[in-house]
Amino acid sequence: MRATVKILREYERGVVFTLGRFQKVKGPGFIVLIPFVQEMVRVDLRIQVIEIPAQDVISRDNVSMKVDAVLYFNVIDPEHAVIKVQQYLPATVMLAQTTLRAVLGQHPLDEMLSERKKLSQDLQGILEGQTEVWGIKISNVEIRTVELTENMIRAIAKQAEAERDRRAKIIHAEAEFQAAQTLVDAATILSSVPAAMQLRYLQTLTEIGAEQNSTVIFPMPLDIIKPLLALLDSKAAAVPPPPLPVAVHAVA
Repeated sequence: MRATVKILREYERGVVFTLGRFQKVKGPGFIVLIPFVQEMVRVDLRIQVIEIPAQDVISRDNVSMKVDAVLYFNVIDPEHAVIKVQQYLPATVMLAQTTLRAVLGQHPLDEMLSERKKLSQDLQGILEGQTEVWGIKISNVEIRTVELTENMIRAIAKQAEAERDRRAKIIHAEAEFQAAQTLVDAATILSSVPAAMQLRYLQTLTEIGAEQNSTVIFPMPLDIIKPLLALLDSKAAAVPPPPLPVAVHAVA
């Protein structure tokens, strides 16, 4: 009986069965098998890249979308990959599809768009826990595309615009408040020292004089005007009112 010769590459391993029972994992290199007694299953140990087709996902806030991803994995235990699962490649792909829908359905749309890296890590952890018994190592999972409907895209654009308007109004109100607070502080300081107000008036006159203006409007303090008004009132009270005219009737 002639022996069967197999040659395995560096990245390949052979799972050898003798009379249907597992014997050992061989390779790489030169492998000799006994015909009709032994058989071998080749297993590729390289990292495989699989594109997960677009899945219909409904987020936690009831937004419909299509999400696709890319899966990176490799076989680390050829014995388990052959014995524990019938076909590890389609089994891993189907598991990735169902896990993708289940995990993303637990998160709102905002998290899917802003925390894509975290969701990918969650997917990888869940898949690793289930494929470990198959002898498969999940290297990475990348969520590639989150496709929304046109209506949802317009709604998100309106929401973003409203959020920008809200922030602009808040910033403007805070600026007005800070300006008002600064003016109050300045008025408090100037009112505490009367000479400071006079110096401020003189500084204002200097600034106006440096410009080419034909009309100058300068405010005058009420403290200066009040004595003049009081003097005019006292003089007006001292002058007696003129006598009333008397009507004279002529007698015929």
